[in-house]
Amino acid sequence: MEIIFVSVVFLLALLFVGAPIAVAVASAAILIWLIDPSVVTDPGYVFQSIVNTLDSYVLLAVPMFILSGIIMARGGIAKKLFDFFTFFIGGKTAGLPCAVVVTCMFYGALSGSGPATCAAVGSMSIPVLVNLGYEKGFATALVCVAGGLGVIIPPSIPMIIHGQATGTSIGDLFIAGIIPGIVVGVCLMAYAFIYCKRKGEDRAKVDAAFNEIRAKGFRGILKDSFWALMTPVIILGGIYGGIVTPTEAACVSVVYSLIISLFVYRTLPFRQVPAAFLDAVHSFGPMMWIIGACSAYGRAMTLLGASSAMTEWLTSSFASKIAILLVINLILLVMGCFLDTIAAVLLMAPLLLPVVLALGMSPVQFGVIMVVNLAAGFVTPPVGGNLFIAQSLTKLPITVITRHAFPLLAFFILALMLITYVPSLSLALNGG
Repeated sequence: MEIIFVSVVFLLALLFVGAPIAVAVASAAILIWLIDPSVVTDPGYVFQSIVNTLDSYVLLAVPMFILSGIIMARGGIAKKLFDFFTFFIGGKTAGLPCAVVVTCMFYGALSGSGPATCAAVGSMSIPVLVNLGYEKGFATALVCVAGGLGVIIPPSIPMIIHGQATGTSIGDLFIAGIIPGIVVGVCLMAYAFIYCKRKGEDRAKVDAAFNEIRAKGFRGILKDSFWALMTPVIILGGIYGGIVTPTEAACVSVVYSLIISLFVYRTLPFRQVPAAFLDAVHSFGPMMWIIGACSAYGRAMTLLGASSAMTEWLTSSFASKIAILLVINLILLVMGCFLDTIAAVLLMAPLLLPVVLALGMSPVQFGVIMVVNLAAGFVTPPVGGNLFIAQSLTKLPITVITRHAFPLLAFFILALMLITYVPSLSLALNGG
């Protein structure tokens, strides 16, 4: 236990002083070997572990979904989705903010990434909402929090990583994320409705924008957005229909996104394609190092019996399943504040899985709970990836965005509690 404690403190200290996550995690693994040479986590082992982890067919889906999301963003797909949903609900109270939330849900089904969803939907929708009279802080926070739906609605990059780390079926995780994603989205829309009822809306501007979209007619708006709407149908339908594996579906999504962006909508010039590929490399390159280093550290923790110690501590310290699950949620929420989502999944999933199995929880439900928890971490400083993306779009101070995001996070956590204590929300579509 002493070695585990020293290693964790060392890891947190490195993260606190700003060391790269991959470097910090790999160093913490090597420190274990320096303290106790019988635990073979020397530099050679760590490097070999990184290489072996990345030599994975399943992990090929990660860079492919990232690339697909970037191509879609550069092709302006988010705007077409937003206009389609605005056509139906834009005339209602909070209709446009709710259309933003639904757009985030659908864009998540294209990219599998929270930051990608926040960037693509935010760059398009925040100026629209601000021009229509909505407060900039509210509009920014709404996209910031709703962007987390990108990792809950399948396909989801963290779910792929979770399945790889725990041996849980990725297909089952994807199916399990559908209803929880909808529950989170509905809770966020409920807050948007309450906010707009209290603060009011500039109905003249909103109705003018809504009528402009309605003037296209249903056929016009469907024709304009049809191929964008078909993207999740093709990706998820291929997976659930047994036609393709998640990795093959990721490759299909890249080809499909290129075809509709280059040839159907013609919103992506050919000269921007190399830049899209370069952006994808810049995104998933560091991520791959994090995945490998965290895998090595997780194996070291397994050798030290950390999961058994965690199980014993939780079951002996808390009497009821309800209390243990609440503590697990708190642990994951705190971890999401300080760790990148991928790192948190790789470090915490193997550690906590034995605990939830001892409680009789399905590993699929646990995967969904973990991802929903860490999706909240996109908005919580100091790491909060979506916070910094949204801040770069609006130039608002982080404190202002955070202040507006807290009520939305409260509704997000309300959804998390429902997902935690109502297993059927995660398991119903899997026949559970």
